[in-house]
Amino acid sequence: MNFPLYIAKRYLRSKSSQNAVNIINFITFLVIVIGSAALFIVLSAFAGLKTFSLSFSNTFDPDLKASPSIGKHFSISADEESALSHIEGLASFSKELEERAYLTYKEKSTIAYIKGVDQNYRNVTGVDSTLIFGNWGSDLFNGVIGIGIYNLLGVPINNRSAMEVLVPKPGEGSFSQQGFINPKPYDDIALVVSGVFAVEETLDKKYVFAHLPVVQELLQKDSTDISGINFKLMENASAEDVRNSIVGILGDKVSVLTRREQNTSLYRMLNTENLATYLIFTLVLIIALFNVVGAIIMMILDKQQNSKTLYSLGTTIKELRRIYFIQGLLVTSFGGLIGVLIGSLLIVSQLVFGWLKITPSLAYPVEFNALNVLIVVGTIVVLGFISSKIASSRINEKLISA
Repeated sequence: MNFPLYIAKRYLRSKSSQNAVNIINFITFLVIVIGSAALFIVLSAFAGLKTFSLSFSNTFDPDLKASPSIGKHFSISADEESALSHIEGLASFSKELEERAYLTYKEKSTIAYIKGVDQNYRNVTGVDSTLIFGNWGSDLFNGVIGIGIYNLLGVPINNRSAMEVLVPKPGEGSFSQQGFINPKPYDDIALVVSGVFAVEETLDKKYVFAHLPVVQELLQKDSTDISGINFKLMENASAEDVRNSIVGILGDKVSVLTRREQNTSLYRMLNTENLATYLIFTLVLIIALFNVVGAIIMMILDKQQNSKTLYSLGTTIKELRRIYFIQGLLVTSFGGLIGVLIGSLLIVSQLVFGWLKITPSLAYPVEFNALNVLIVVGTIVVLGFISSKIASSRINEKLISA
């Protein structure tokens, strides 16, 4: 039998003759439980917020996207399209042409991006799920706008009164080549709004979807000119292998980015916030675990006579230190596990019942993650190890012989 472990467990279960020591031990254990539960809940909440935030970008951003390496547009030939369709692991792809535009309806106006997409776009992305009313329209001059633009302009759905889209004429300014003032330095089309989508505030005010041929004509581009290609991968397909195949076909005129690379700043922001929160709560735990040092020292003083007896019976100073070290480690470990259990119950109840709401219809997003359990337990054990080691080092021959 491990003698220090046996004695440490006896000390852990037994009450002290001094009521103050019992109170200190209880408060120490309670602080560890609350601290570990709070850390787990915060990490789970940030994991839920991260997933919730990325769900917006995942709707619009494809698995892979090819963008021009230089400039705003590039051309794709029929042979290249045929080669792309035969890439192993590629489910589908969609061409798009995007440009900034001036939108106006009656006396209201705003600036947004008009995105011309082909028939495959809705299969490649999850944009279909964002449509809140209306449809994509069967007419060539139908368009779908974000709820932000819809609210700004007040454009009616499927109305004869169309929304006007204006873009500057390419290669021309306010004056023509002859030096005379150009009465119309822009191209324009009239779009009948057939549907409205809603994702999040920024995207809702940014995009107008239209048919690709219409936007190509508006921007004076031919049918081969596009600003990007969106790719959807088959399940379990290797993104890196598919990317290499795409680059092999399209060459250096494009750069192919994964979904994560398309949102580098968003991922970096979310990861930085998560790390900062973890460090702040870990600092709180470090401060809280000073109680463990104090509690163990109080226990050492309270059990001083017992320690003298054990020392007289042949227990070494090293073994005595190990007794109190194990006791501190047991207190922090059990407290951490109970805290994680309490935190897990609260997170699961939020997932099931959604008792905490952001809005009346939207529950606060949380996520139960086994990695967060390991992080919290590992943090508690490491901090408990350090604090127990510091406190147990107070045992020496001078204290025993006093």
